[in-house]
Amino acid sequence: MKIKPFKVAVAESEIADLKNRLQNTRWPAEISGAGWAYGADLVYVKELCNYWQNTYSWRKTEETINTYNNFIAEIDGYHIHFIHVKGEGEKSIPLIITHGWPGSFLEMVKMIPLLTKGDGLTFDLVIPSVAGFGFSSKPQLPGCSSVVIAELWHKLMLGLGYQKYAAQGGDIGAGISSWLALKHPENLIGLHLNFISGSYQPYLPKGDQLSPKEIAFKQQVADWYSKEGAYGAIQSTKPQTLAYGLNDSPAGLCAWIIEKFNSWTDSNGDLESAISRDELLGNISLYWFTQTLPSSINIYKENSSFPLKFDAGEYINIPVAFVRFPKELPTPPRSYVERAFKIVRWTEVARGGHFAAMEQPKLLAEDIRVFFEEIV
Repeated sequence: MKIKPFKVAVAESEIADLKNRLQNTRWPAEISGAGWAYGADLVYVKELCNYWQNTYSWRKTEETINTYNNFIAEIDGYHIHFIHVKGEGEKSIPLIITHGWPGSFLEMVKMIPLLTKGDGLTFDLVIPSVAGFGFSSKPQLPGCSSVVIAELWHKLMLGLGYQKYAAQGGDIGAGISSWLALKHPENLIGLHLNFISGSYQPYLPKGDQLSPKEIAFKQQVADWYSKEGAYGAIQSTKPQTLAYGLNDSPAGLCAWIIEKFNSWTDSNGDLESAISRDELLGNISLYWFTQTLPSSINIYKENSSFPLKFDAGEYINIPVAFVRFPKELPTPPRSYVERAFKIVRWTEVARGGHFAAMEQPKLLAEDIRVFFEEIV
């Protein structure tokens, strides 16, 4: 494995091109008074794009990223971007934290000081960009699913000298981290999740039946997908068709991503009360400048062929913690998760949503720290 330092430096011409495209956006019509009922709210998207064009500074986001030690690792033909920050406490353990879609490694920035500084246990943080996201390379061949990425993560951690390490993840990152624990339990100290993969299916022995709570959860998922799952259906089946427009129009890209942030964030209808405008645009800008919206959504199609489905005898038998945020997507009852995960800590917090590391970094970091203090 080859590792080299990396510094973010988007060309000024790319920033000028973005502003020019925003200036020349051809805006769609909208049903009167639609708000968010038909999708991304036109009034808000226009306002956000105006701010993106005239006020937001990508250079400030760059400066934040470059504050930390960034690297590119070459693993099995992939170039994987990651941040590596060592803990300053009396005892530190290595922890790889994985993001999902439509987020990025930027989700984790506010947690870095919370997990690397302070007394007692801290963490050597490894925060990678999933293949096809951010500054990691775009897969050129089919098959780069969460299973494949989990293997890349294992090789990355070994290459950094960590024979034993911990894993944490939400959204797609939860699936990647779960595969990591399933395939390499001898190397995992513990697994911390704030999401259970939507494809998760435990093994059910013949004659075993779901409990009423588990049946109710299945219905909840079906209801959710009928109202909110259209994005997942197209990204799992025909992602390339979607890619043309979103790779060409920054306003279109913004609308596609921001609708999910609005729907999945615990903000009581005021998105920017939970996540700042600059944070939202930093994440969207990352997709724009790296042209990774097309490659990022391809993982939905790849994962549709490799769901997190457990066979007979398969079980994650290392300590697992789960923290549930109230505005998270449908979450299985503990009994259903325990069919395949060795849950030793289950926490329900009072506030926060799908983008927990951005919305409630202190709550998430504290649960991570407490869990690993209990098991190491």
